Formats: sequence, C-alpha cells, structure tokens
Amino acid sequence: MDAKVPQSDIPALYDSLSKTYDIWGQLAETRARERALELADIKNGQNVLEVAVGTGLGFYEIVQRNPDGTNIGVDISRGMLQKAEKRLRSLQKGNYELKIGNAFRLEEDAGRFDLLVNNYMFDLIAFDDMDAILKEFKRVLKKGGKLILVNMTEGESVGSAIYSLIYRVSPRSFGGCRGVKLSDKLHENGFAVSSREYFQQLWFPSEVILAYK
Repeated sequence: MDAKVPQSDIPALYDSLSKTYDIWGQLAETRARERALELADIKNGQNVLEVAVGTGLGFYEIVQRNPDGTNIGVDISRGMLQKAEKRLRSLQKGNYELKIGNAFRLEEDAGRFDLLVNNYMFDLIAFDDMDAILKEFKRVLKKGGKLILVNMTEGESVGSAIYSLIYRVSPRSFGGCRGVKLSDKLHENGFAVSSREYFQQLWFPSEVILAYK
C-alpha cells in the first residue's frame, strides 16, 4: 500500500497526537527502539542527527550516551518537539538542539554526521518520495557513516495483519503509518545494508535496519 495521508497534513496530525503518543510508543515500539539504540553503538563525542525525533523517546537516550558530542533532533511537528523539549530538560548533562525541520531538505552541512537515526517516518512517506529523502540522508552522513531506520513494516503473523486492515479503512488511525520494507530502497540509493531485524509488540510489526553510507 502506498501512503494515503498527504504530507501537508502530517504536521497537524502529529500535533494532535503529541499529547498521547508516548503511551503508544511505550506499548508498541519499545523493543524496536531499544534494538535501534544497541545497533547505533553511540560513542561519546560523535555527531548524531535524529530525523523525526518525535517526543524524544529515543533522542533522550542518544543524548545521555553522547553528552560531549553534537546531538540534533529534527521534526516536522511543533507539538512533538515541545514534548521532546520537556523530556530533555530533565537531563543534568547533555549537548543537544531540537528544531523544526523537513526530511526532504535538511538544513545541515554535507558529510557532517557519524550517525543518523530515523524512527517511524518512512511508513508515512509515499514510495515515489522515499528516494529524495534517502539522498538527503546520504548527503549529510560522513563517508562510512551509520544509518539506523525503524519503520512499521509488513506483518508476519495473523495478529499483525490487523494494522493493515485498519489502515485501509482509516489511514489516520495510527498516525498515517502503513507497513513498508526499506532494504531494497536503501540498496538502490547506494547504502550498504548490514542487517534487517523484525520485531512485533502488541502485534505491531516493526523493522530495524542498520546500513552504512
């Protein structure tokens, strides 16, 4: 299935979801997010960018692991960023910046980042638009830089099929997300895919991909 929610509607949709998103994130996304952080293997002092930082569930952990490095979190939703800012304020030490941004046009220098993390965004993006974003990701990563992607993916069990059914009936019910598989797209855009892992939590299917520029 292709994306059914226009990109122009995403900021307002996620502004409205920002108040309750953490509940869903804890119930259905924790295992995949934790595995993504393991694969990221963050070293203190790195330059790290998270695109679609959301309410900061993963970004909080990134900043904790990289207190002396550069940590930039970007999101298209002001509501989500406000929640992330509130979460990050509780850190006693941390170097970070949160800002409004668009994955199609990242306002970052080429070759700046050692690591780029992206959680649950490509499942909102139309297939024809994915290449443009991946080119941006590749542009801002250093040579040999690491890319971690977490997406809602195609279910591999009877229970997980319920999310595809709900999407067909009401695409906005889960924030406009539908199941995708990104490994082939990454290969097509010059990334070397090291691993793809499948996780299921509350029957919600996620893929965690590790790739390199």
